[in-house]
Amino acid sequence: MTTVPRYAASSRWLHWLTALLLLFIIPLGVWIAYFEPADEGFKMRLYNVHESLGVLVFVLVLARIVNRFLNPPPPLPPDMPAWMRFAAHANHVGLYLLLLLMPLTGFLATNAWGFPLSVFDVLPIPSPVGKDEALAKVLSFLHWCGAIAIGLLIVGHLAGVVHHSFVRRDGLLRRML
Repeated sequence: MTTVPRYAASSRWLHWLTALLLLFIIPLGVWIAYFEPADEGFKMRLYNVHESLGVLVFVLVLARIVNRFLNPPPPLPPDMPAWMRFAAHANHVGLYLLLLLMPLTGFLATNAWGFPLSVFDVLPIPSPVGKDEALAKVLSFLHWCGAIAIGLLIVGHLAGVVHHSFVRRDGLLRRML
């Protein structure tokens, strides 16, 4: 087995912290959207946690982008086919874009529905849009579409991990461990 160059420690930490937050945000979003709690106060707390974690992800992804410029990723294996390199790059770009757009559309939708956001009920974030039900419906739909898209990209990302670990056996996962 050959030695695989690894991502910088800061890149690995930011990656896994983002993944951990998504393990909470995604189920919370599904819970709120499809299994809405009857208790209004509890529902609002769930929304606040979901939205607050979204703000954290937004900030983390901005840090990840800066970090990526300061610490470029290690090269992909030289024998990796061009189509696979393209797929990996497209998946990463899509994930980064959606990890920025999802918190934005969620935040704007929340504002357009008439709810201000206070991160963990401590840090209020000014509302850039007023209450506008028509806009709220559009933004909520975009947020839902983004949720489906990010779910598909995450599945693709994980499928790539499985393929590289068990089919190609090229040690690519070790770059992020």
